[in-house]
Amino acid sequence: MRVVALEEHFTVPALASKYVKPEAVAKRGHFKGRNVAPGKSSPLELLPEIGEKRFKSMDDAGITVQVLSNSGAGPDLVPGPDGITLAKGVNDYLAGVVTKHPKRFAGFASLPMASPDACADELRRAVKDLKMVGAMIHGTTEGRFLDHPGYDGLLAAAVELDVPIYIHPNVPSMDVRQAYYSNLPEGSDRVLATAGWGWHSEVAIHILRMVFAGTFDKHPKLKMVIGHMGEMLPVMLARLDEVAAADIGHLKRPPSQTIVEQVWITTSGIFSQPPFVAALQTFGIDRIMFSVDYPFAPDARGRDFLNEVALAPADMAKLCHGNADALLKLKA
Repeated sequence: MRVVALEEHFTVPALASKYVKPEAVAKRGHFKGRNVAPGKSSPLELLPEIGEKRFKSMDDAGITVQVLSNSGAGPDLVPGPDGITLAKGVNDYLAGVVTKHPKRFAGFASLPMASPDACADELRRAVKDLKMVGAMIHGTTEGRFLDHPGYDGLLAAAVELDVPIYIHPNVPSMDVRQAYYSNLPEGSDRVLATAGWGWHSEVAIHILRMVFAGTFDKHPKLKMVIGHMGEMLPVMLARLDEVAAADIGHLKRPPSQTIVEQVWITTSGIFSQPPFVAALQTFGIDRIMFSVDYPFAPDARGRDFLNEVALAPADMAKLCHGNADALLKLKA
């Protein structure tokens, strides 16, 4: 069966090193790289490689298409003209990869999030000229979420172009990191602040801010994607509605309705069945798409997960490729 994976990453080190200054990385508060088990490849070493190793990993796991997105230090860390130039450079590079391998790759655009006024124009260029299928952003930018008025033009452009915006986690800001994840043994702070918990809670908060700020009501045709089996939202939807009932007179829909109508989720990085069952029972099969999170997670784990899923053939087709094909307008 055709299999599309949506949250799969790459980097362009030559571009990043040219425009992303060490002080910008330090200000954001990036952790050092995760520890790698003996005999395993470092994800950071695999990120730039779009060739033999990546193709073999995909083929061995039966993955037909990766939707690629820039990872790590990128345009979100670079304000002003340099950030805009970096976003354009990354998108041009990705477009070249997709053009060379149109049956194996599609692309999410990078955006100069530190320059909100430039984001809509770059999204239009990336979609119309470079044939990108949407955009991916990485958490907050200088403390701003997408409900910030400065990003209203970007959201309107996404609606106009009928493409989704994927919110990927990022390292928490320094003030959040200090308040919640400090004074822990080395390594434990990184695990808790990022892939173990903090990443997921922050993306959930990002979506919830857009709900409660009325951003989704303002843009009812806006399409968002989040990964990691819904970033913990599936288990909280009913409680959100219950505790918010008396305080959401300014909203047109209950929070859960807004979310399941305008947010799609992927399985990226989560390979156990209980979270999938919760996502299935809350979002429904039409809103869930397969992803791996390569190279931060191995393609083989994604294949093992698919082999364990018990779905009717038609629903399995939706999970593996049908929903992604429809949302991103991919051609088999």
